[in-house]
Amino acid sequence: MKKKVLKISFQGALGSYSHQASTKFFKDPVVVPCESFEEAIETVRKGKADKAILPVDNSTYGRVADIHSLLPASKLFITAEYFLPVDICMLGPRSSSLKTITTATSHPVLLGQCNEFLKKNNIKPISGYDTAGSARLISEENDKFKGALASKIAAQIYGLKVLRANIQDNKNNTTRFLLMEKKPKKLIGQQKKVITSILFQVRNIPAALYKAMGGFATNNVNMIKLESYMLGGSFEATQFFADIEGHPEDMSLKRALEELQYFTNKLEIIGVYKKSKFRQKYS
Repeated sequence: MKKKVLKISFQGALGSYSHQASTKFFKDPVVVPCESFEEAIETVRKGKADKAILPVDNSTYGRVADIHSLLPASKLFITAEYFLPVDICMLGPRSSSLKTITTATSHPVLLGQCNEFLKKNNIKPISGYDTAGSARLISEENDKFKGALASKIAAQIYGLKVLRANIQDNKNNTTRFLLMEKKPKKLIGQQKKVITSILFQVRNIPAALYKAMGGFATNNVNMIKLESYMLGGSFEATQFFADIEGHPEDMSLKRALEELQYFTNKLEIIGVYKKSKFRQKYS
């Protein structure tokens, strides 16, 4: 029987960190580069890819705002998480050197993670659409005075030279990715070291959020992430995204979710997945 080829969609050009994460997490996937996060999600929804790999948090920069705003409406289900140590490289054309480079183009998030290096080398940051796209642009321009901040895989793909590797200010710089796909017919079974991700909207009553959170405390359930979003441009309607330790069928989490439901207009489980081994090292 012919083995099915796994197709993974991501935002960015070939050589992006999302591309790198997909090849690290999966063995020999077919990658589907997309212009936007929306397109990466829609590619899965239309069945043109099996899963999307999406960055949600960076240990230096914080949350990826675009993704967090898209999660509620994605209609996809989180089935895994992956942590990628980010090695940012200063790339340039073959004719360049670190002494010739005067500008560095990259995604603003990456530029912000290399402030010390850029200042020390008197290199002006230039905002680009994404990391790999910036590397491709620099390759096409082939100007020894122009460089890009991107990955080693981008240097290989676009024929650039790595002028300096590991230039990020924070040497422990790491990005967390979520793997999203159409909701599986069967969730992973009850086991230790599981994360449940939920969306909920609190009712418009005094101290609703405080009361909603109380059930997690009384049932000894650890909430490891909580994000809020304004709905429909209103300052009154708020939706929350949360990552919680435990499986929905664990009695303690089950009771906490039942209490939460009493104070909410909407409660939806959008992910159940194993904790990454990277996270487990610090548990």
